[in-house]
Amino acid sequence: MPSAIRNILFIMFDQLRWDYLGCAGHPYLKTPNLDKLASKGLRFTNAYVQSPICGSSRMSFYTGRYVHSHGAQRNNFPLKVGELTLGDHLRDAGMDAFLIGKTHMEADAQGLARLGIAPDSVIGARVAECGFDVVVRDDGLWTEGPDGAYDTRTSPYNEYLAAKGYGGANGWSDHANAVELEDGEVTSGWFMKYIDRPANVAEEDSETPWLTSRAIDFLSEAGREDRPWLCHLSYIKPHWPYVVPAPYNSMFGPEHVVPAVRAEAEKQDPHPVYQAYMQTLVARSFSRQEVREKAIPSYMALIKQADDQMGRLFEYLEQAGRMDDTMIVVTSDHGDYLGDHWLGEKNFFHDCSVKVPLIIYDPRPEADATRGQTCDKLVEAIDLTATFIEAAGRKVPDHIVEGRSLCDLLHGQQPEAWREAVISEMDYSTTPMAESLGMAHRDARLFMVFDGRWKLVHAEGGLPPLLFDLQSDPQELDDLGRDTAFAVERERMYGHLHAWTRRLSQRIAISDDELDAMKGKYARRGILLGLYDGSEVPPENLSAVPLRPKEELGVS
Repeated sequence: MPSAIRNILFIMFDQLRWDYLGCAGHPYLKTPNLDKLASKGLRFTNAYVQSPICGSSRMSFYTGRYVHSHGAQRNNFPLKVGELTLGDHLRDAGMDAFLIGKTHMEADAQGLARLGIAPDSVIGARVAECGFDVVVRDDGLWTEGPDGAYDTRTSPYNEYLAAKGYGGANGWSDHANAVELEDGEVTSGWFMKYIDRPANVAEEDSETPWLTSRAIDFLSEAGREDRPWLCHLSYIKPHWPYVVPAPYNSMFGPEHVVPAVRAEAEKQDPHPVYQAYMQTLVARSFSRQEVREKAIPSYMALIKQADDQMGRLFEYLEQAGRMDDTMIVVTSDHGDYLGDHWLGEKNFFHDCSVKVPLIIYDPRPEADATRGQTCDKLVEAIDLTATFIEAAGRKVPDHIVEGRSLCDLLHGQQPEAWREAVISEMDYSTTPMAESLGMAHRDARLFMVFDGRWKLVHAEGGLPPLLFDLQSDPQELDDLGRDTAFAVERERMYGHLHAWTRRLSQRIAISDDELDAMKGKYARRGILLGLYDGSEVPPENLSAVPLRPKEELGVS
């Protein structure tokens, strides 16, 4: 068995599409630092998240369990007390787990109170923060509206900007995500009409460099070598608002915007849920070419800035000697439609939304066999928890963690019976789309199953499915979900989904090894049900009930 990894740097970007990297073939966007990491590691080309929504996707990353199992199905849905997280598993392996950046975690306050766990205790804080010890948590949306603030916690980023001398009560809104107009007025970066202008903040003080600096500070702290660590460096960008500081704002223009992947036929008799999402404000906005020509260059610029910060971070790791003992993982919590399929945001199941970049650099010599290669196996976000546990030297508790370790793939070995399909889920119960469709909360759910060719989306509430054949239709433009000619394929894909629903997902308090140890123990502890004369069992099982004279039992 390979030696254990000393440290793990788990980098996640927010809303980074799989195909917006140089190494993934983007025609204009160059990402040399991430490409260099891919040349030293293994890039997975079929990695899928368990939900196209920030919070639910991340809870699967952090627990190694499907959304259907952990239950945090949308943003602001609490992760219930009792769900074991990546930090819990790694601490059992002697490795600490730290957070720098975003989790979108919503704590189960009622569960903590019911169990008498103080939120400010060590255990309470870890339960409330997805199992991480927090260096700095910043979920990146410090907005305010008529009903108050979106995030009611104190913003560490706003505190940083204030300390740097930026004025105003909300530096995130007034500077980092605002732009200056010709007349000197400052307006919101939410208005995509203006986001080709530079953000009203110095580049080195914008969100991505700020988090990189916090990570370098953390990694350089005295005493960091005392104990192995996982550091989850979780960036806020390139998530909207799509606004970026100079000089990045002028690096890309309309000539760098790739054509939208969409067809007029998609609007003809679309699936009801898909149609409802096409009617949203963000979808209608991104359906306009002038919006794409503003937003996409800014999105690309945010990625370029992120790649430059990766260069800064990787250079520090090289100089500190950490590249020799640190596994580095780069991924995203979901993608971004950017106008493809007449949609904006994420919240549906085309590849631009649920397929994500995944690069893993494993410093161990066993990984030399795959350096610079790609792997097209079907991979799920939940596999990272299993990978980290195994890399830390522990057996994956597969009665809890539903993902599969990628270590064998990293080391050029072929695991037995790899998965045949990946699963992703979405709950849209709190959205206007559910209301417009008249969906009860319990029915406003979608399930995707993809086998590498066929992609089925099942909709609860009596709605028909969607079906795409990515072999003949790689851009997912032709929905075959109601075409009678493809009934056999729909039935086969439903077979994958039904098998998944029958998985053992809630027996998490006892492992298979413990079950094996229980076999036969009752008969050896005096439970002798069904015996006729005792000849049916080994004699030693009868030692607790020997035949004795009745006088010895106090019977006259």
